[in-house]
Amino acid sequence: MAIVSRGFHGRRPTAGHRLPPGQYETHDFPVLSAGPTPRVPRDEWTFTVTTETGARHTWDWARFTALPTQEPTVDLHCVTKWSKFGTHWSGVSLDELLADVATAADFALVHCYGGYTTNLPLADLLDGRAWIAHGYDGGDLPAEHGGPARLLVPHLYLWKSAKWVRGIELRTEDEPGFWESAGYHDYGDPWREQRYQGD
Repeated sequence: MAIVSRGFHGRRPTAGHRLPPGQYETHDFPVLSAGPTPRVPRDEWTFTVTTETGARHTWDWARFTALPTQEPTVDLHCVTKWSKFGTHWSGVSLDELLADVATAADFALVHCYGGYTTNLPLADLLDGRAWIAHGYDGGDLPAEHGGPARLLVPHLYLWKSAKWVRGIELRTEDEPGFWESAGYHDYGDPWREQRYQGD
């Protein structure tokens, strides 16, 4: 008889413990991508939120960077098991971008330049938990880390923080993205080690 039930991964670490189970700390910022790095000039960049009814809300670079900017400092956790603590970003909160968007959707499918997609519950993009980041460590966000702008959702594994973001499609039903269709977990909570389907 098993002493611990299947699926039990122990208690969530107490406040102050920053390293999720199965992770190691790095001081580097590894670059991992599913394909070549898109090079998107800022004067050609746009970001569009499309609702489940087809309504579109679009920002060009000037309109986007005129929005109130926040500067979150967050820990990052990659599914490949590295974690980087105290990263400094500049970006626009999804709360700001979605404030005037009427929707009954529960899910979001994120689209990127280069064709990458990832799916998330809409709730995980709200309440100060997610940003469209355009700056890193006091400067512009480098292309290899997703510039000119990327999604930043630090409470989930880093593949959910899609690089080179160009839009979010709001949906009433969930649809797997690129890595999720290849067997990665639909949600990706690093504290529960949700790396792959079935975890």
